[in-house]
Amino acid sequence: MSMSSVHGTSNGGGAVTSGNGVGSAASALGNKGSAVNMEKRERIRLERAEGGRNRVTESDALVVWFDTAKIATPSDCEGMLERVINLAYTGVVLYPDNLAALAPAIPPRILRIFHAERAEDLDRLASLSHGKDVVIASTDVQLLGKAAERGHKTCFRAYVDDGDSLHQSIAEGQRHAYLMIRFRDPTNIPLELVIATLQATNTVLIKEINSPMDVDDAIVTLGVMEVGADGVMFSPRTHGALSEFVSRLGRLEQTAVKLETATIVKSAPIGMGIRSCIDTTTLFSPTEGIIVGSTSQGGILCCPEVFFLPYMDLRPFRVNAGAVHSYVYNFGNRTDYMSELRAGSPVMIVDRTGAARRASVGRMKTEVRPLRLIEAEFPGGERINTIMQDDWHVRVFSDDAKPLNITELRQGDKVLGHPAQPGRHVGIKVDEHIIET
Repeated sequence: MSMSSVHGTSNGGGAVTSGNGVGSAASALGNKGSAVNMEKRERIRLERAEGGRNRVTESDALVVWFDTAKIATPSDCEGMLERVINLAYTGVVLYPDNLAALAPAIPPRILRIFHAERAEDLDRLASLSHGKDVVIASTDVQLLGKAAERGHKTCFRAYVDDGDSLHQSIAEGQRHAYLMIRFRDPTNIPLELVIATLQATNTVLIKEINSPMDVDDAIVTLGVMEVGADGVMFSPRTHGALSEFVSRLGRLEQTAVKLETATIVKSAPIGMGIRSCIDTTTLFSPTEGIIVGSTSQGGILCCPEVFFLPYMDLRPFRVNAGAVHSYVYNFGNRTDYMSELRAGSPVMIVDRTGAARRASVGRMKTEVRPLRLIEAEFPGGERINTIMQDDWHVRVFSDDAKPLNITELRQGDKVLGHPAQPGRHVGIKVDEHIIET
């Protein structure tokens, strides 16, 4: 069985394209909406691919992609894409016929994946800002090779309906940054085999969910075996299915954020500037906050307004977070600029133990205020800083999770901070030499 005969890509509504870009629902790949005949399959033997990755110990957020096939504008499907980009999704798959219309709507924190069917499709990326950051997905391995030569990360899209196609998808997929597989059969056994084979590699494994209504399959996929797939591509076309998926995903996702004690080395007023309060759609507990920092080396756990205020009522949904240039640390080892956050944007709430939960921005409140620079140092010598409103009621957490008024901070005081490896590009961690001061 040839590679082009077993690999295919859903093009929305059951249409399928093969490796040469030509196909239909009647092709050998089958119709996504048709009943599956679960005849006996041959026994499959696989060997684990070598690598140094340990998925059990990883704490990164899940990879969740959305397929825009047959979506022409951001307002199609009752504004589905406009809602998706403000929820827990981390990537959006675009196509040659909707790239120009949809790409400008995708915020920098969300990965753009471009499904290319022919070599000339790659030229369409020249007009995009940060076009080199786009991941190229295809069923055509030669086209992916050309994309890699141009400096793109690649995603191999595969369709598995028997032992041969399973073997071939694994053999080819591990050569790419991402492997996205759609399975013919409803059983998760083939997925388990792929997970077991690729678990030590750096290839990110994503299962494409066949039905846009099958929330159960999307959620179960993420828990197959102990580690599950790295992610799913689930692309609902109704707001009800999207709401159910995001709600269940929020209960499933458990992320631990590294917190360490840092020592204050400087606290000083720096004059007027613009700062933002993050008003969320949730209520903070007295040990929860948001991590904010001026550099990609880390940030300080900032307190919500749940503690005593002498002249006003508490605002238990709010963190007076910092100057507009600041990084706000988010799930998936990502950051957002304070100035990028909008109503509906996802934010990460962290408690004193490092346990994190997801919330949404309800409103950003941005005003001119006096500012204060706070610098802190971790035991390993790494320095971080944050710039916040210079007022007594603005607080950060001490090392024992008590609120410290920033105007009363002194050298030697201990605070809770998050150390991170430096280097960011559009909010995504990158490996590079960088100096931030």
